Amino acid sequence: MEAVVIDAGSKLLKAGLALPDQEPSMIIPTKMQGIVEDDEHADKTDPQDITVDPIVRGIVKNWDAMEDLLHYVLYTRIGWEIGNEGQVLFADPILTPKAIREQLVQLMFETFNVNGFYATEQAVLSLYAVGRISGCAVDVGHGKIDIAPVWEGAVQHNASKKFEVGGIDLTELFARELQKSNPQINIDLSIVEMLKETYAYTAEDQGAYEEKQRTFHTEKHTLPDGQECMVQTTKVISLGKERYTVGEVLFQPSLLGIEEYGIVEQLIRCASCAPFENQRQLLENTVLCGGTATMSGFDDRFQKEAILASPSSIRPALVKPPEYMPENMPKSSAWMGGAILAKVVFPQNQHITKAEYDESGPSIVHRKCF
Repeated sequence: MEAVVIDAGSKLLKAGLALPDQEPSMIIPTKMQGIVEDDEHADKTDPQDITVDPIVRGIVKNWDAMEDLLHYVLYTRIGWEIGNEGQVLFADPILTPKAIREQLVQLMFETFNVNGFYATEQAVLSLYAVGRISGCAVDVGHGKIDIAPVWEGAVQHNASKKFEVGGIDLTELFARELQKSNPQINIDLSIVEMLKETYAYTAEDQGAYEEKQRTFHTEKHTLPDGQECMVQTTKVISLGKERYTVGEVLFQPSLLGIEEYGIVEQLIRCASCAPFENQRQLLENTVLCGGTATMSGFDDRFQKEAILASPSSIRPALVKPPEYMPENMPKSSAWMGGAILAKVVFPQNQHITKAEYDESGPSIVHRKCF
């Protein structure tokens, strides 16, 4: 059987057999439905309201829930049989604590009895997906942003940056702004997320953003049936200048009350930590990934600002997915890179075997992976 590739994010888990040039066969929510075991509370709590987040901002926080999620993925969806398990390649966020990596490899071998395991960082895999081994990966995920220079297949950790701002923070900001302009309507956060994905737009520069705050075109959206409204006759929501605020936050984090450099400035600073002779190749091979990075206008604004912020001898460029790759590749690039790498790692026996794990224990993950 082909190896299974898993990329588990804060919002979505992507998994499937390692078949390059294809999308993951399974994309499911990471958040799980909880069960109340205490009868005293069971009468008072609606089971539909109990959810568990195994992964928070890229880091596993609930290992019991993570085990349940992976059991469902491997045995129910992939079709493994107990006693006949296969191999797994796992995509990890950059700067994942060593203890988390050790607990993951322990879970794989001791609970799921895999016969081979390998893990590497999402940044490396996203570059592999576009045919690069050196460059910069900018991953704008649901709960975090990772910026990582990668040189010859290795993340330059001293030059990498991770901060806990992501798509969920933009959705919550969008919800607050929409509430201000539509005070008569209560909107569920899942609806806000859909509106963000449909209508949010990144202005071409800061001047254009400021102009849009003064003069803007208002979009009208009819809420789906069942949406609760304080005024039952009003079911149409107006979207105006807040459409542009969502994307602007990535370039001006102060709009979210965060004292950080914008995403392009962060990239330039990360690349400048690498040896000078490598900086040009890093910036001229930048890949954007993550669902938020697909926002309308984001890539054009990003490249424009990167060119302005770089020395004249360097012209940062965004690497576009190869034509044979699926259109929405940026949302699944780490998984697709994992499918490519699995075709090398496992046939060439570069992975951790069961015998190696039994001999060395979980710490072997630091010697053989990443």
